[in-house]
Amino acid sequence: MQKTVLDRVEPVAEGTVSLVLRGAEGPLAPWEPGAHVDVALPNWLTRQYSLCGNPADRGGYRVAVRYDRLSRGGSEYVHLFLRAGRTLDVSLPRNNFPLLPAPEHLFVAGGIGITPLKPMLAAAGPSASLVYVGRSEATMPFAAELKAAYGDRVRLHSTAEHGRPDFAALAAGLGPDALVYCCGPASMLAAAEAAFPAHRLHIERFRPVAKEFAPTEPFEVHCVRSGRTVPVAAEESLLDALNHAGFRIPSGCREGVCGSCEIGVAGGEPDHRDDIGAPPGRMYCCVSRASSRLDLDL
Repeated sequence: MQKTVLDRVEPVAEGTVSLVLRGAEGPLAPWEPGAHVDVALPNWLTRQYSLCGNPADRGGYRVAVRYDRLSRGGSEYVHLFLRAGRTLDVSLPRNNFPLLPAPEHLFVAGGIGITPLKPMLAAAGPSASLVYVGRSEATMPFAAELKAAYGDRVRLHSTAEHGRPDFAALAAGLGPDALVYCCGPASMLAAAEAAFPAHRLHIERFRPVAKEFAPTEPFEVHCVRSGRTVPVAAEESLLDALNHAGFRIPSGCREGVCGSCEIGVAGGEPDHRDDIGAPPGRMYCCVSRASSRLDLDL
């Protein structure tokens, strides 16, 4: 973890604040557009936020937090109690949503989904454009800042005035090698998946997609480096079993979307249940399981 000091909290839209975190012990770890960090809040909760500042600024990170009326305690604490001057532990950046090169990029943001896309727009260059969707411009974080910086390359779309954007028309206007990056609420992502070719569409989700899996069964994991075997009960996650056995595995979302609980697999076949897509030899132990014994790099 990196120690930071909260430099300032400032409103960036109705119901959304920006946090600027400065390194307390020198420069912070580098990051690329699409990355996010875990922030350990003073109320013992850890939450994941996309980095939306300037990657060239090694002195600080910027994130944005929308107030959620159904908050599990994270956004509520940030909006009601967090104040400048507080020391916060922040993880090293992770990037499950990297920007790939292309001759043309279209970014489609819905509400707070602008946060990973904002630095991407800056990095992608003059052939990139943004369609930014929200209930009204007043509820859209960084809307004025983006329009001032990029002019006609940014289209602000108020659903209160114009309804949902026509994604099929947007798809028809793209070049054959354009890539589309989309982040926002589930309904908007579903519309994007229906309109844009799957091989050109990159999505980041706030919540996992509902899926059906076989009934969970107990299994065992053998921790190769420590020589220990840990049983995992049917009603227990692998993450919880490892933590109860004394292996301190970081975790954040516990839903298979953030990647903070990634561990190495030395043998066996995991039952991957995450929404990220674990690379070979890795798994996300908050949701993923196994039907037989696994060997883990622990």
